[in-house]
Amino acid sequence: MLIKIIRVSNHRTFFLFIIITLSYISISAQTIKGKVTSSDKAVAYANLVIDSINIGVSANDSGTYFFNSVPLGNHFLLVSAIGMNTKKILINVMDGVNIIDIELESTNYNLNQVVISATKTNKKITDSPVIVSVISNKFLNNVQACNLAEGLNYQTGLRIESNCQTCNYTQVRMNGLNGSYSQILINSRPIFSSLIGLYGLEQIPSNMINRIEIIRGGGSSLYGSSAIGGVINVITKIPDYNEVNVSYDFYRFRKNIYDRSVSANSTLVNENKNFGVTLSVNKRQRMAYDHNGDNFSELPYLNSKNLNFNIFLVPSNNQKLELNLGSLQEYRYGGEMIDEIAHFAMQSEERTHEILIANLDYQIDFNNKLSELIIYLAGQKADREHYTGIRPQINTYNDSIHLINPPYGKSFNKIKQFGIQLNHKHDLFLKPNTITIGSELITDDILDKIDVYNYRVDQQVNKQALYLQSDWDITKRFNFLSGLRFDKHSLISDVITSPRIAFLYKIKKNIQFRTTYSTGFRAPQAFDSDLHLAFAGGGVSRIILADDLVEERSNSISSSINFDQVLENYIWGFTIEAFNTHLNNAFYQDPIGVDDIGEVFVKRNGSGAVVKGITIDLRANINNRVNIESGFTVQESIFDNAVRYSDHLEPIKGFLKTPKTYGYTSFDFKSFENFSFNTNLVNTGKMNVLHLAGSPNQNQDEYKISPVFNVIGLKASYKYLFLEYDLKLVCSVGVKNITNSYQEDFDISKNRDSNYMYGPSLPRTYYVSVAFNTF
Repeated sequence: MLIKIIRVSNHRTFFLFIIITLSYISISAQTIKGKVTSSDKAVAYANLVIDSINIGVSANDSGTYFFNSVPLGNHFLLVSAIGMNTKKILINVMDGVNIIDIELESTNYNLNQVVISATKTNKKITDSPVIVSVISNKFLNNVQACNLAEGLNYQTGLRIESNCQTCNYTQVRMNGLNGSYSQILINSRPIFSSLIGLYGLEQIPSNMINRIEIIRGGGSSLYGSSAIGGVINVITKIPDYNEVNVSYDFYRFRKNIYDRSVSANSTLVNENKNFGVTLSVNKRQRMAYDHNGDNFSELPYLNSKNLNFNIFLVPSNNQKLELNLGSLQEYRYGGEMIDEIAHFAMQSEERTHEILIANLDYQIDFNNKLSELIIYLAGQKADREHYTGIRPQINTYNDSIHLINPPYGKSFNKIKQFGIQLNHKHDLFLKPNTITIGSELITDDILDKIDVYNYRVDQQVNKQALYLQSDWDITKRFNFLSGLRFDKHSLISDVITSPRIAFLYKIKKNIQFRTTYSTGFRAPQAFDSDLHLAFAGGGVSRIILADDLVEERSNSISSSINFDQVLENYIWGFTIEAFNTHLNNAFYQDPIGVDDIGEVFVKRNGSGAVVKGITIDLRANINNRVNIESGFTVQESIFDNAVRYSDHLEPIKGFLKTPKTYGYTSFDFKSFENFSFNTNLVNTGKMNVLHLAGSPNQNQDEYKISPVFNVIGLKASYKYLFLEYDLKLVCSVGVKNITNSYQEDFDISKNRDSNYMYGPSLPRTYYVSVAFNTF
């Protein structure tokens, strides 16, 4: 009996062993495991969901994940993580253990993002000794920014300023300094000229932008003269993976007043990832908008066509060739809204732009990848035909002369750049150091003329530069960056030497302290505002350069502390930065009177000026579904000695159109049901503005204090997925400036002071957007 019991037990044990073994085999045949990384770093606590069976897991703190009991066959795997772009991949689950490693791409918030603007070399954003802020294309879409100008509003220390009621050009102010103090780069090349800077911020559509890297303050002096206020580096769309997207945006200001655009991007990358091409196109048309009902536009009519072409080729493992070509075409008309040619209007401005931009980069690595050589060519060619005029009283002798010989003009601008840069990694006192040596040659030809006004700007500027930089990791926590740039400018007799020093100390892994000191200069040449003819005092105002004008020098220092806390379900952080820039021989515009054409201003050297303040950035991300970004600036911008802006007003020390406080906030929410929501705010504090006499509603020159503007935007989007076609449809509705916080005292009709414009760029605007994307 005992033997039978033992035998039965043995049989049961044997069958139990078989069942367990088969179960293990079955489980193993349906197992998926791997690691989630980004830029060769583990992504902790990533979320992974198999869409077809709704099974999800989370990666551990080392980025490793594990799925069990997954049916065999094809499935879509959704991978998301805080600070990363969600990725959807098609997987084929086969017998045996399936190992699938996943590489995620960072969003604008990711702490490990690689940037190039701070040191002209690739560097992780947390390792950069100079603070670099990044605006991603995703963020531009979230706030419905249709061009570069609108996107830059959402960055701490930056403020987009609209100028001229008639033609409505824009400029970016960085840390309180106007547009001519900032260097705008296209793919790291300074081919965004002064002439193009007048309207170019609006002419670059957001669908052509991959990301925008921003350096505030003089820490960017490595880029030369015009970088006192900072650097804005626009990185255009680059070939990354195969995709096609098409979008249509429709905006409405008032009944029957609309702005509409169509854009498309197409990218093709071969299987070996050694060749890729991206084509981006955009077509936009905006009707003229009259805010005060006087039949003169406050927003001009726009009609633009833009094209951008990027291509890369990797002929071998250590070489890369990149080519970027861009074409910007725009017609712009503002003033009296009539169905006639421009000079028949009582007051108007007309602009036709044809702009070509190109850059070619060749990169080769050698010496076991310790050395890197970059050779680049870049250029820009711009042709502009323009009209700026006030028609005399109809049926008079002067009116006849005006109609026979109207004040049309032509502009021509060509920039050519050649550069070479060598980066070499070595040990300095047994610690890693990267030495950068570079040289560049730039020629900038500008011709801007209107013969009737005897107005002519004809400048040829030649620049030669040599720069040296040492990027030294003295310890794992302490980085010392030092650089020196030598500039020979054709309008300056001496060689200008501009040093730069920056320190980075990592107090902890997630806390960085930075300090930067640099010097810079601006040459006595024509800048963007000098090339704009405005209406003032009943005529056309012009700016001329004083004969004894000398270069403007600057000394800048900034210090900051950066903190980011990364936990399983959320990230939060802040950055506090203090800045101080002192200008010597600061430029200002001196009114010298009125001639037969209008007001005349002379650009002169003042005694100096100080721009100082503090910026605060706040950010948080919760479960990769709620994202909050906010920034606020408090500053002061004053001349050492009072400056005269009008013959009839007392001189003042303060900068015009420079608020002491301004900032922004953006709040994004993404639900589980493919619904997303964004609300944003752009705040502009009170500022001192000048209103010149001559218009029907302004009898005398006057300083005025502008009101506070709070521009609020709302956007709701819903995403539809067509998995069988690998297609995504996103439908959005929203409103910009929902409270219609807008300037309400524009000048009326003919003889208005065009430069009396200080408010937000758009009135209340409703919009609908539809976008198709492959994935």
